[in-house]
Formats: sequence, structure tokens, C-alpha cells
Amino acid sequence: MAHEHLHHIEPYSPQSGTMIPLGFQKFMRTCVIWQAYRFIVINIKMTLVILKSHH
Repeated sequence: MAHEHLHHIEPYSPQSGTMIPLGFQKFMRTCVIWQAYRFIVINIKMTLVILKSHH
């Protein structure tokens, strides 16, 4: 199998190479108000790009 070498790596261990979110990052990822704000901002930006492409 092609991925046999990955069986010994545990998720979120130093060997996995992934960053572990800490305090503030965890808060920002789970804060519903922040996620709603980012959703609105990204949608406004997408709308502006789409409107510009139609002219």
C-alpha cells in the first residue's frame, strides 16, 4: 500500500508537522460572532468582484 509509512504518525504530534491551535486561535475558530462577521465580509468582497466583472 502507498501510505504504509504514515501509520506510525499520530495526529497533532510533533511528527505530524501540523500546527496546534492555541488559546486565541481556538477562540477565533469557535466564536460564532467572529465567524458571522467574516462570512459577511467575504460575501461582500465576492459580490463586489462579481459586480465589477459584469461591467
